[in-house]
Amino acid sequence: MAVISPATRISPPLNRPFSHRSSLPSPSKNLLFLKNPIPSSTIVAVRCQKPFSDGGSSTNHASSVSSSIDFLTLCHRLKTTKRKGWINQGINGAESIADHMYRMSLMALIAGDLTGVDRERCIKMAIVHDIAEAIVGDITPSDGVPKEEKSRREKAALEEMCEVLGGGLRAEEITELWLEYENNASLEANLVKDFDKVEMILQALEYESEHGKVLDEFFISTAGKFQTEIGKSWAAEINARRRSQLTKRQR
Repeated sequence: MAVISPATRISPPLNRPFSHRSSLPSPSKNLLFLKNPIPSSTIVAVRCQKPFSDGGSSTNHASSVSSSIDFLTLCHRLKTTKRKGWINQGINGAESIADHMYRMSLMALIAGDLTGVDRERCIKMAIVHDIAEAIVGDITPSDGVPKEEKSRREKAALEEMCEVLGGGLRAEEITELWLEYENNASLEANLVKDFDKVEMILQALEYESEHGKVLDEFFISTAGKFQTEIGKSWAAEINARRRSQLTKRQR
């Protein structure tokens, strides 16, 4: 899958609610079969009535519930799969993929407001950006897998996971969020990619403190690659704390 460069990526309209992105039908479309318009007060009454069961709705519901639990069971792997970068560094009890995504989600939640950035979308994007690793695992540069091949594997895994979920609007939303992040195609993606790096160097700082290690490669690989002011300022704070920590260790 081709990756859109920062120079050519397409940013979606800003300050838009999620409903503009979804394919949920508007209430009016559900009423097109009526010959005579129904007053709005009557529409409310009709919507409050118990849905008519044709004998198949319970089957569909059971199928939906089963698919949801199957999907969540598959996502359990995100909780048990350790991040390979830390394993390669000999870190005992290394964080899982889910650990990493959870703190990124918290970053999106607590970050200051940015003009044109949809906070809720950032939180969702942080939750799903590594979701395909439930199947392909954590592929790192040390594995020697080309970037295009890594993206292809993860996209195929994402499609498989969405099939397990049973398709539908939620699967479409997950796919849209993942592709937007993968292609760095919006302000939200810019910010969440920064959170990805910030979370990594913060974890590196914590492991340096806990295990007495020097994990230079994580700080070197992210230097100068932050796209947003929040990302740059948070990274600067982490690096300042690291310098102080290393100085105290040398005394």
